[in-house]
Amino acid sequence: MPRVVPENIQKKQARDAKLLKELKDRRDQERKERAEKRKQLAANAEKYYNEYQATERSLVDNLRQAKAAGNFFVPAEAKVAFAIRTRGINKLDPKCKKIMQLLRLRQLHNGVFVRLNKATVNMLRRVEPYITYGFPSQKTIAKLIYKRGYGKVSGSRIPLSDNAIVEKVLGEKHGLTSVEDLVHEISTCGPHFKEANNFLWPFKLNSPRKGFAEKRHPYHNGGVWGNREDQINELVKRMI
Repeated sequence: MPRVVPENIQKKQARDAKLLKELKDRRDQERKERAEKRKQLAANAEKYYNEYQATERSLVDNLRQAKAAGNFFVPAEAKVAFAIRTRGINKLDPKCKKIMQLLRLRQLHNGVFVRLNKATVNMLRRVEPYITYGFPSQKTIAKLIYKRGYGKVSGSRIPLSDNAIVEKVLGEKHGLTSVEDLVHEISTCGPHFKEANNFLWPFKLNSPRKGFAEKRHPYHNGGVWGNREDQINELVKRMI
């Protein structure tokens, strides 16, 4: 005589089988989505790399053509600056203090990206004796974000160790789903630069190797503060 399975046991087995199937289907779907996402991220990274290479090649070609023709070639003005605080709070007047707060340069050796326009250029010039700034290359921007990048997630400072951190904050509204997207948005000064820059926590840099020269003097007189233009890349390299 076959063994009779109680009805409550049958119901439990059916429920467990249903839950197990739902779990398996969900995991399969998540695995498929992750694979598609990895493929998309790889395609984006390749597209950005080709874009950077084309821009660099175009600049070199224009310089060579101008030199061959005996002319001058003036590159386009930089759209993004990187500012580093070089002095503390001593003798800091209230207006400069407020500008430092607006720039988010609250501590010594803090660094931030700044979109260049008339207002921000005037702000940088007003606090020049307390900061040094310049125009970072794409490689410098990528190195800063990958090596020293932290994001603002619910008011907390979170290291950018995973693309999911960027996607959680900037993905749905602004279409930035990876750290590479973040680098591209900052380096090209894209339409969502403000949101991407606000997401990035101010960079906490080290004191530069071999130290600063003369903090009291401007950079063009052999000192520290002021506009370094593309020489900011060398300083950032010493401070990472």
